[in-house]
Amino acid sequence: METQEIVNRVAVSGIVSLDLEELYHPGERILYDIKDNLWQGMILREKDFREFLKSHDWVQYQGKNVAIICSEDAIVPTWAYMLLAVQLEPYANAVVFGDLDALESKLFTDAIHKLNPEEFTGKRVVVKGCSKVPVPVSAYVEVSRLLKPVVQSLMFGEPCSTVPIYKKPRSSASSTD
Repeated sequence: METQEIVNRVAVSGIVSLDLEELYHPGERILYDIKDNLWQGMILREKDFREFLKSHDWVQYQGKNVAIICSEDAIVPTWAYMLLAVQLEPYANAVVFGDLDALESKLFTDAIHKLNPEEFTGKRVVVKGCSKVPVPVSAYVEVSRLLKPVVQSLMFGEPCSTVPIYKKPRSSASSTD
């Protein structure tokens, strides 16, 4: 009886697997709610806010990822968010206006922009769909936008079971005038 060698077709297919989970920033996520700076929970008083900014311990945000929101229905001037960003910038890894989902989206977008698209030129790429950390949909959208111009094909899922997303059209061998 002749034995046939088992061939891992995925391994020899030339498919490149891209796991967005590997782009996850491990730093702590913090939600800074400016409501704690509101006078009587309604308005932001500039003098009090500036005093808070001078006395607050900003070092506690070292290396952390901060999302800034106001959960109260209050009018907060734009400059207040700008002042917070300026205070956080020397310490925090990332600062965004928005909730923790907006922060996660920004962290992944920043990591995706550090990828070198040229490494994927002409390749068949599968963007892994399952991960142990939450990967926002925005990350999948951004990586698709980044890779489409350079890849031969783009797929979603696992190398053994993919959903086709994009396939580069075959260029015509010759054109007639």
